[in-house]
Amino acid sequence: MTTEIEGTSVSTEEQRPVHKDNAVSRFLRRNLPRSLFTRSLLIVIIPMVLLQIVVASVFMERHWQMVTTRLSAAVTRDIAAIIDLIDTFPKSARDDQLVRIARDRLGLQIAITPGKALPPPRPIPLFSILDRTLSRQINTQISRPFWLNTSDDSKTVEIRIKLDDDRILSVITRRDRTYASNTQIFLMWMAGTSLVLIIISILFLRGQIRPIVALTRAAEGFGKGQKQGPAFIPRGADEVRRAGLAFLQMRERIERQIEQRTMMLSGVSHDLRTILTRFRLQLAIAESPKDLEGMNRDVDDMNTMLDGYLDFARGQSEEQQGDLDLYKLFSQLEESATLHGKTLTSSIDGASHVVVRPISFTRLLTNLTANAWRHADNIRIEAKNSRRFLTIIIDDDGPGIPENMREDVFKPFYRLDEARNLDASGTGLGLAIVRDIARGHGGNVTLGDSPMGGLRATVRLPV
Repeated sequence: MTTEIEGTSVSTEEQRPVHKDNAVSRFLRRNLPRSLFTRSLLIVIIPMVLLQIVVASVFMERHWQMVTTRLSAAVTRDIAAIIDLIDTFPKSARDDQLVRIARDRLGLQIAITPGKALPPPRPIPLFSILDRTLSRQINTQISRPFWLNTSDDSKTVEIRIKLDDDRILSVITRRDRTYASNTQIFLMWMAGTSLVLIIISILFLRGQIRPIVALTRAAEGFGKGQKQGPAFIPRGADEVRRAGLAFLQMRERIERQIEQRTMMLSGVSHDLRTILTRFRLQLAIAESPKDLEGMNRDVDDMNTMLDGYLDFARGQSEEQQGDLDLYKLFSQLEESATLHGKTLTSSIDGASHVVVRPISFTRLLTNLTANAWRHADNIRIEAKNSRRFLTIIIDDDGPGIPENMREDVFKPFYRLDEARNLDASGTGLGLAIVRDIARGHGGNVTLGDSPMGGLRATVRLPV
């Protein structure tokens, strides 16, 4: 039994034990960004934002409260002094002198008017430090009925206090005399500095992430057999450089091993073909060709087996990627199926042109469809080309393959006894070559049950 993950097939026996995650872990895994650049940026931004919140909510709150309290207390003392002068010198003829002194010496605009009642009190805003602080100072230092207005004008504050002789003292002062208004400048500087630091962090992180992205692309290209392209040069931090050098050394070793294997098998194939050529010449000059038909068939079978071994050993490393038209390929497969007396239908969802190794990919689909019409009468091919993956599904109405043997048939030289034989050549390399081609493109091939009653082969490749 297999599990398909991002185009790869992983045996359940090889999977690691799955641990149950709590709801928080699942939520974070689903919602956090997956790219290393974004996560690194969050590591820089989140502590900075939290620090600013703590500074603004704790330090700045205390700063506002302390400065506002001191300013409000000073203004309230000036008003209390004026009230004391009014109570000490009650003659209304001196009110003009008090207005002049308050204006010139204290910076207060006052007016003493007759009146027995104050306006109805205004509701105190929920987050207004000035209203609460100034009201508390007036209650503490003056202890008289008062009315406060801090919302009508953003630049001034109006205070009305009821005097003992049924008169109303109206005081208008600048708002900055009672409230710490310079904190907005501090917040602007803090936000501006944070923005500059974030920009610097983004530039720095991009420089650190770029070598990792280059290493990832080089590894993906090597996994897909891409030899052409920009050369990979290890850059960045020491750890990234060491990882890049390790990748280059690993790539050189793998390429050497592939080259040695191909050269060895090519030499063996050449030597065996020389012997087979001699057999053919001896059989051709024999006197009784009819008696030698069985030997001719054996020679052909040996030649076919050698071709299969060599193709499997060589793989697709020598072929470069190019454009392939799925519509034309499916049309050719339909014609081939018709020649074999079978019915093949196809459909394409998305763009029909894909970038693959054309010869290898054509061989992959040809092998799968040939296996299908060899054991079934009706075949259906569905291709879906999305932004990320190319998925091709081949269904048939044949006998199918038992579920417990669907992974074994991809092993080299594996043969099916009771199930249908998927490799007519007898080498046992048919599906092994198919999966090798698919994985060489960065994808995979899996088998399953078809809704048509037979076997379903699913090819999934990244595009």
